[in-house]
Amino acid sequence: MDNRTKTLLSSSLLCVAFATAGCSINQQSRFQNSFLPPTAHLVGTPGDSDPPPVVVQPNVYLAEAPSFLLNAPTMAPGKPRADALITRAEKRFEAGKRFYQSKDIAGARREFDAAVDALLDASDQNPDERTEYEQRLDLMVDAISHYDATGMGASAEVEEGKFEKAPLEDILTMTFPVDPRLKDRVKEQVAATVSQLPLAVNDTVLGYINYFSSRGHKTIVAATERSGRYRAMIQRVLDEEGVPQELIHLAQAESGFIPRAISRAAAGGMWQFLKWRGNEYGLNQTAYTDDRMDPEKATRAAARHLHDLYNEFGDWYLAIAAYNCGPITVEKAVERTGYADFWELRSRGVLPAETTNYVPIILAMTIMEKNAAEYGLDHLQYDPPLQYDTVELSAVTSLALVSDIIDTPQSELASLNPAVLRGTAPENYSLHLPKGTGNQLMATLQMVPAERRAAWRMHKVETGETLVAIAKKYGATPASIVAANNLKSDEAVEGDRLLIPAVVRPEAPVRRPVARTAVRRAPAGSTRRAAPAAAKKPAARKAPVLVAHNSGK
Repeated sequence: MDNRTKTLLSSSLLCVAFATAGCSINQQSRFQNSFLPPTAHLVGTPGDSDPPPVVVQPNVYLAEAPSFLLNAPTMAPGKPRADALITRAEKRFEAGKRFYQSKDIAGARREFDAAVDALLDASDQNPDERTEYEQRLDLMVDAISHYDATGMGASAEVEEGKFEKAPLEDILTMTFPVDPRLKDRVKEQVAATVSQLPLAVNDTVLGYINYFSSRGHKTIVAATERSGRYRAMIQRVLDEEGVPQELIHLAQAESGFIPRAISRAAAGGMWQFLKWRGNEYGLNQTAYTDDRMDPEKATRAAARHLHDLYNEFGDWYLAIAAYNCGPITVEKAVERTGYADFWELRSRGVLPAETTNYVPIILAMTIMEKNAAEYGLDHLQYDPPLQYDTVELSAVTSLALVSDIIDTPQSELASLNPAVLRGTAPENYSLHLPKGTGNQLMATLQMVPAERRAAWRMHKVETGETLVAIAKKYGATPASIVAANNLKSDEAVEGDRLLIPAVVRPEAPVRRPVARTAVRRAPAGSTRRAAPAAAKKPAARKAPVLVAHNSGK
């Protein structure tokens, strides 16, 4: 398979949601708290125009692909009232397939996005026929996901961004045997446990306690120890947003407290947001960054989303379930059965299998941590809380340059800034640095022209080094180093720090879909909280601004 195909369109799939945090397409219901995700036409893709013709040679790419990828998804028969939006969506989808076959990845992304937008517009404009549009949308999303699985989107993004797999993803559809000796003991523990989140004990919860006490013990120990980096911050944010402290275990179940975890469905970050759901809560993407990977921003968004879900359902188990599979799925299950009770919905099989186990996993981890000594979790070596300075950058800046200035490995900077995806932080970005290094960076960056901070480097001259050797290392010339540093001679002096006007080969531009405007469509009187307003872009500064910060406070 051509390597270019590995850069395809996770973005097309990410704008539609299913089977992860906030994963369903919302609609109005009897709960009167849902809203449709916003829609927007992509730049350069007029909404009313037909897709451009694409010349495709037969079988140039998909000869080795499974046969189901070569055919369009079979749509449900349309009703007489189906309008031109459905026709447009189908045309854009077919055009996306042709672009995919001709290896035009950007074109495929554009057309698939436009197809999804058209169906979302149809659902929004024709609420009486919303069920039909949802069925068509589900079929289209499934088809796009098949293309994604054969070389597009999620797999490419994981490889390029060096993301990690969520540790518990594989067990969400599994159940485990119950140790009969556990039942009475766990019931006694729960009876003596104080918890803001209601706790329940049944065979499913006991099965997961049994798993985490045996085969899964290393997994829960590793995540619990890793949580030390973020625990104080998460507890503070959950308290500020008025949700139970025990919901910290959603981050444990979602990602094992790994900030750059990503799922098979391309949900990302410690709290596993799909892009469009994250956008609703202020988690945005740029060419350089993805806020879903920022632990504190994502924690704030998750807490607010959970708060909204609880306001909608009035029950924490249903809110947690909706966080996993989406509020519409839970709403429909309640409407279909008449039961607003998670355990009843679970027993009737009207929720996704992953969701039916998601809530018991949260409860099992909560019970075990609150009774740590009983489960070998009382003498763990927690990772120390992250402490850092924060510098607001006034220009696009390479982490390699920052690393040079403060003598800190780029890997450590990446760990402190998991939302920075490609080694470069954008203008006005709040960059985290090892504690005590902020002032050094502030002072030194003023020596580097703002327009050069994305490419230039800084080098500390070692014993015996010459300008010729230094220039060769960075692909520069001795004369350019002399000019950049206003040197009076071409002698390199040991201990000096020299600016290096490095020659950097331009990278291929990263194509991303236009971000969808975060517009809430909740009905009047809704208790659903409005999406956080986008922060205004501050005026450019001549020097970066330092803000001392301890993540645990």
